[in-house]
Amino acid sequence: MSDQPITYASAGVDVHAGDRAVELMKESVRRAQRPEVLGGLGGFAGMFDASALRGMRRPVLATSTDGVGTKVAIAQAMDVHDTIGQDLVGMVVDDIVVSGAEPLFMTDYIACGTVVPERIAAIVSGIARGCELAGVALVGGETAEHPGLLDPEEYDVAGAATGVVEHDEVLGPQRVADGDVVLALASSGLHSNGYSLVRRVVAAAGWGWDREVPELGRTLGEECLEPTRIYTRPLLELVRELGPDLHVLSHVTGGGLAANLARVLPSGTLATVERGWQLPPIFTLVQELGQVPLADLEQTLNMGVGFVAVVHPSVADRAVALLDGHGIPTWPVGTVEQAGEAAAGPGVVQGAKGVDGGAVRVVGDYLR
Repeated sequence: MSDQPITYASAGVDVHAGDRAVELMKESVRRAQRPEVLGGLGGFAGMFDASALRGMRRPVLATSTDGVGTKVAIAQAMDVHDTIGQDLVGMVVDDIVVSGAEPLFMTDYIACGTVVPERIAAIVSGIARGCELAGVALVGGETAEHPGLLDPEEYDVAGAATGVVEHDEVLGPQRVADGDVVLALASSGLHSNGYSLVRRVVAAAGWGWDREVPELGRTLGEECLEPTRIYTRPLLELVRELGPDLHVLSHVTGGGLAANLARVLPSGTLATVERGWQLPPIFTLVQELGQVPLADLEQTLNMGVGFVAVVHPSVADRAVALLDGHGIPTWPVGTVEQAGEAAAGPGVVQGAKGVDGGAVRVVGDYLR
């Protein structure tokens, strides 16, 4: 039996700090809304008026959930917490766009060792900013204090979103045809994948996150915390503009370009991708600093390409112009062909993540 009364606060949970965090984040959340949102912050559930779906012929809901991996460790080391939320939004909502769906609303979950209201509010401000960029409503979330499980300065973030698309407008392998053009959409940097590799390379080199790196033009930590580019609105415009001539999209996340492209191609097809583009300096730095084999690097990082679009060749130039107009550098990197049994062999990635998809061969050299 304890000699002193044990309270929730003495166990490490400060409910009043949680309340203060909610007050601090309210203004950010207000900016991340849509007209369909019902109620406000603080309810047990976020509510979204779905009556607009009645006007759709056959609405299909699309959902996705994700986190940002060990990128949070760099945010914590740098004591910079207002960008990691945008990473979270990008990783979730842009997976939904791959199907051609419009993301509608999102919820988040923050687990921490100790609730520091200002830190939680900063994280949520990044989530709200990402939702604004994507046109997605932030309808709710949860902050959980886990003393004894997480250190006081530690936290992790996760989120989930829901979107909708007409059944006959779902993008997918059934649309891909022989001769289709593969377009690469530039990333804003590392995005939110491969940070276990990056952190291991940096640690082995004995570098600190505050190290000024001339080729990056800023500190290593600032480069690594560059927020994930959110492609949602430009890609939804591309879906509307190209219609059936836009065949598939692929979000280049864990596994790299080849594996993620292979997931959305039909079995029996082969996409040949020419490297040929200028690698952003951070990728060359990681490779050289850690003597990372190219194959391992490409299977882990996005190599400067955050999204891939496969389109009919007649609309490739229109797609490039539209995306360039939104500030997303885009360029053709390859074509798709019927390959049958030829879609195999050394250097070929066949399907990925349990999908019996097509094959991708990456050839050539990056520009230096």
